[in-house]
Amino acid sequence: MSLAHPDQLFCGFRVATMASSGTVLARYEDGKTAFVQPDGSPLQALQVVVGVCGGKIEWIGPESILPAEGFADVAVIEGDGRWLLPGLIDCHTHLVYGGNRACEWQERLGGVPYAEIARRGGGILSTVRQTRMASEDQLVADAGQRLQRLLAEGVTTVEIKSGYGLDRETELKMLRAARQLQSRFPVRVVATLLAAHAVPPEFAGRADDYVAMVCNEIIPAARDLCSAVDAFCESIAFDCDQTERVFRSAMENGLQFKVHAEQLSNMGMAARAARMGALSADHLEYLTPEDCAVLGRHGTVATLLPGAFYTLGEKQLPPVQALRENAVPIAVSTDSNPGSSPLVSLLLAGNMACNLFGLTVEETILGMTRNAARALGLQNEAGALQPGFQADFSAWEVGSLAEMLYSPGQNQCRASWIAGVARSVH
Repeated sequence: MSLAHPDQLFCGFRVATMASSGTVLARYEDGKTAFVQPDGSPLQALQVVVGVCGGKIEWIGPESILPAEGFADVAVIEGDGRWLLPGLIDCHTHLVYGGNRACEWQERLGGVPYAEIARRGGGILSTVRQTRMASEDQLVADAGQRLQRLLAEGVTTVEIKSGYGLDRETELKMLRAARQLQSRFPVRVVATLLAAHAVPPEFAGRADDYVAMVCNEIIPAARDLCSAVDAFCESIAFDCDQTERVFRSAMENGLQFKVHAEQLSNMGMAARAARMGALSADHLEYLTPEDCAVLGRHGTVATLLPGAFYTLGEKQLPPVQALRENAVPIAVSTDSNPGSSPLVSLLLAGNMACNLFGLTVEETILGMTRNAARALGLQNEAGALQPGFQADFSAWEVGSLAEMLYSPGQNQCRASWIAGVARSVH
């Protein structure tokens, strides 16, 4: 029996695959199983070799399954005892935007609520004005600086939303900027259309008319630039019926969808979106236990965004225990944006998820790998180390994986690869 011949071998690492127990990690060429993911935590350290061919994982297993003569002419990457994980995934960001909102942050420090700032033309609309004025090249340059900070932490996939244009021209400009980032940096970018982020000033008092424009004009024009559509369902944005209209249009245009829901109040849209087939429902501070059961039944990912919770000084915690009890996949992301979460560190978001929301280290790292991939519809190609998945890796010089998260500001990622190509070494 023999294994398929790789062109790269990753040896000498402590490998945490994030794969489910029983996942076949290696087969011999005659089809017989050679090695499976052991029972227990997907974060357990496996002393295995990872074979990569053509930028994808070919097999993973102990050295004992290798042929006695080894493999000739194979590039060997030595781990020297470091941990090897899937590349991290930041599955909810707004990296492309113009300007900043430091002055509004200062106002909030003085006690002015976020909702009040938004109602008087600040908040999202403040960034809309600055983004409309910015050139596409300027948006790319500014977002590129933010993106590089995420890449340095072992992030290999990042979702980037539009949503600060609120008109056809600027929304498309933002999506093109996101695509440019993928061409300029070694990273997988998943672009999401968030035209239903707020009602633009020119449609004040006419939210239904704006939703009609989103559905009839912006989504059809953007469908080749994005893979999903998002919407903000909240009292300061769009109601449930308007949000559903946006998602119906997304489906008609062959796009997946997700929702900002239950952040400032309970509108009931997370459960409604789950029934419609949403990839994820995000924020969720006001999600009810009954809503959690709906998400669990439909397999919708709950994406938690502790950076926004922290920045806005919120008190209502997402119902983490109810999510666990209903087997809802939990993802963790930065929500990097200029207003409510000016965060460009996924590791810091992970630390916050543990300290503020009570997630375990295992839940949090799964939330930045396997479950984050699922939130983007990438569960069959990213977020875990298993055959057929893209060879996106991150290497960590830590004694235990808890050390990745417990010390904010200390980045112990030492190398990363995307599709088997070394991307950065620190």
